[in-house]
Parts: sequence; C-alpha cells; structure tokens
Amino acid sequence: MAFLARTVLWYIVFAGFAVNYMLRINMNIAMVSMVSWAYLKNQTKTSQCEQTVAVNSTSVWKETDDSGFPWDETVQNRILGSFFWFHWVTQIPGGLLARKYGTKAVFGLSNFSCCLLNLLIPMCAYAGSNVLVANRVLQGLIVGMAWPSMHHLTAQWIPPNERSKFVSAYLGSSVGVAITYPLCGFILNHLPWEAVFYVTGALGTLWFIIWWLLVYDSPSQHPRISEKELKYIQDSLGPALAKTKMAIPWKPIALSVPVYMVIIAQWGGGWGLFTLMTQAPTYFSVILGWNIKMAGIWSGIPHLCRWLFALGFGIFADYLLRNKKLSRTNVRKLAVLFSNVLQGLLVIGLAYSDCNSTAAILFLVVATGVHGAVTSGPLSNVVDISPNFASVLQGFVGLFTNTPGFVSAYLVGELTFENQTLERWKLVFLITSGMLISSGVVYLLFADSELQPWNNGVVEGSREEQEVLSTKREMITVVQNPSRMFNENTERNGTKR
Repeated sequence: MAFLARTVLWYIVFAGFAVNYMLRINMNIAMVSMVSWAYLKNQTKTSQCEQTVAVNSTSVWKETDDSGFPWDETVQNRILGSFFWFHWVTQIPGGLLARKYGTKAVFGLSNFSCCLLNLLIPMCAYAGSNVLVANRVLQGLIVGMAWPSMHHLTAQWIPPNERSKFVSAYLGSSVGVAITYPLCGFILNHLPWEAVFYVTGALGTLWFIIWWLLVYDSPSQHPRISEKELKYIQDSLGPALAKTKMAIPWKPIALSVPVYMVIIAQWGGGWGLFTLMTQAPTYFSVILGWNIKMAGIWSGIPHLCRWLFALGFGIFADYLLRNKKLSRTNVRKLAVLFSNVLQGLLVIGLAYSDCNSTAAILFLVVATGVHGAVTSGPLSNVVDISPNFASVLQGFVGLFTNTPGFVSAYLVGELTFENQTLERWKLVFLITSGMLISSGVVYLLFADSELQPWNNGVVEGSREEQEVLSTKREMITVVQNPSRMFNENTERNGTKR
C-alpha cells in the first residue's frame, strides 16, 4: 500500500531536522576531545564528585592527553556560542525567501551549505580558534533560514487538525541530537576527532540528495499525489490559505500580543533546550566523570525521549482538537504547561542532584523529554494564528528566540571559567529553570491561538483585485464564525423594532 504524500513528506522533513541539529551540535561533544584539559589537572578536581570519578576509571581526565588545543572555558564557549551570534539575522529572510522560492530550495540548500562548511571545520580548527569561530558564525547565519522556511511548507501541505502531529517532525532535531552524541562518542573513542565532522557532513549530503528528488513545495506540484489526497488537503485548508499574493502586514505582526506570547514561550524553552543540549557533554565528563563514550550516550538519550514525547503529545493534541475537547488556545497552553513549566521544575531537580549521577540522568532525561510538547504549543501556534504568513512570522519570532543560544553559552563560560564546581553548575541550572517557568506562566496567562484578522493581509494588485479580496474576507468571516453573522442580524432586527 502506497504511503500518503504528506506521510512521506513527514519522514523527509524529520530527517532534515535531524541533519540540521547534527551539524550544529557535533562540536559540543567533539570539543571534549579537541581540547587539552591539562590546565584543569592542577585544580582540586577531587572535591567534585570524587566517588563518581573513582568509579569511572576511564574518565575524561585519564583518556584525554595534553596534545589538544589550549582553549579554556571562555574560548570553548565562544566557539560553541558563535553559531548563534548571527543566527537570528537570517530568520526573516528565510521566511521571505521561502515565500518567493519555496521551502524546497531554502531549507534544502541551507542544510547542504552547512554540510560543506562542516567538512572544513578540522582545517579551520588547526588555523586557530578565530578561524573556527568564523566558520561557526557562517554556519549559523546560513542555517538560520531553515526553520522559518519550513513553516511555509507546513501551511501549504498540512490540514489544521493534523498540524500538531506533523510539526513533531521538526523534532527530528531531537533525534539528530540523540543519534549524534552517541555516534560521535563512538567515533571519538576509536578515531581522531576530525572524523566526527567528515562522517556527519557525509550523512547530511546523502539527505540533501533524497530531499531534492522527493520534496515539492505544494500538493498541486507533486507528480505522484493521489487525487483523493490532493482534494482532501485543499478542502481542509479552505479559505484561510490565500491563493493571491498579499503584502506582509508588518505593523499588525509587530503589535500582535499573540505573536509576543509565542516569542516569550519559545525564548524560555530555547534557553532550556540550548543550555541542556550544549552543556550536557561537558557536565557529564568534567563534573560527573563519565568517559567520552558514556557522556555521548547519556547526552543523547534525553533528546530521543523529547522526540517520542513530541510525537505522542502531538497525536493527543490533534485528538483534543478534532473532537473539540479543548479550544485551540487551551490545547497550546496545555502543551506549554509541559514544555516550559514542568521542564523548569525538573531542571531544579537536576540542579540539586549533586554527585548522584542516577538522579542527574533521570532529571535530565525527563526535563528534556517533556520539552517535546513545544511542537504542539508555540511552534504550532505560529501556523494557527497566520497560515498565510507562517514562514515570515516564524522568522520574526526567531529574531528573538535564537538569542539564548549564545547568551546562555556566554553565561556558562563566565560562571565556570577556571571554576568547574558543582556550585557553579547548580547556579547555571537554577537560572535555566527560572527562564523556563517564568516564560511558561506568562504564556498561560495571555496566549491566543485563534486565526488573526491580519492573516488576510493586503493584496498586491489592482483595485478590482482588492475589491474581490474584500468580498472574500466577508465570506471567510461567515465560514469561520457563522454565529457572528446571526448575532449581527439579530441585533440589527432588534434595533429596528
């Protein structure tokens, strides 16, 4: 039995986001083997989880020689955080380019270009930390176009009551992390660190070939989609998705409270995700004393759980919407209750787990896992409030929500500079939990996921075309809210009496 075209699309998008994150986080674990930790051996490391380190006889201290790069915590976190320095700059351009050239070109070429730069990382590292930083900055700049461009494809392909499940494909990013950390840990245990970047670059190139051959920007362009599926998608999208090119309503977007609630929720969630994802390998290796292979495995497992939770919660969220158990707004709020508030509470547990590695792993796994609900929350919320401008809207949101990537890395670097202690890492995690909980509470109080009036935009065309659109808007209002027309007629008749 043939798969539905949008099912095939889900799998390829899923793999695309896995590649996207594989390329951005391989440095996080490779860094442990790239750097010489000789300067730390003179510190009183025995006071930090000495029992754990003693048990793990092949800890990072014993397997890492002194021939690596002499980069301290500040330099390391500058390299890790540099990916996000200008990542926000291309968020809006990514959405605009997707509207003009399609997601196939923007998302595909963004990932592929990052693959090519990834293959150059070893050469850049030997040229100096500043050259490596320049490479990472360029990677982040190019990949910044990927995420907002995907919202355009989602709006073109996916019926409203299937969005929560489809957007879970975005968390292919989590599976990318879950695979990359153990894979890189295995590579680093048997091969030189340079192999990490060659292997991940090759995998990304293979994905790009498949993407370019099988993905199309809209159902009507797909040569193999069935007539039944095409009609279902077009009927489901209905009048909310415009067929006419419209000017982008920048001012209403910039003044929209629902948009800023999405920004706040994604910003807080991003702080938690980037901190745990970027710093986990270092925390497990340096503080808990795990060897590089074990650090890779335990850094990756939480993100596999994150994707599984995203998929399960997405199916549950679509069930609630399809059967009208909760309003769309309340479904998105329920998701944020998990992705931000509950995660924040679990990160507090991680902060106080101290040298209990079992508790630390448990809290990290569950905290990262529940963040998977973000796909049914603020990520889906973007498409809910404006399917016509979803890619541009996500680009606007991304201007703000990608900043935690480098701000949190800088903060960790400053807090742990020549001071790799439990107390300092506890402070890192408590700050993270504060960001998560506060952003979640604000979203729960003020968020709105209903279709916004400015979704209909302004037509770029003749006066006659604009008059036609005005008529269409009135029809859309009736289709979406027939009770409003009834109430208006009742009020009008009542006034006449």
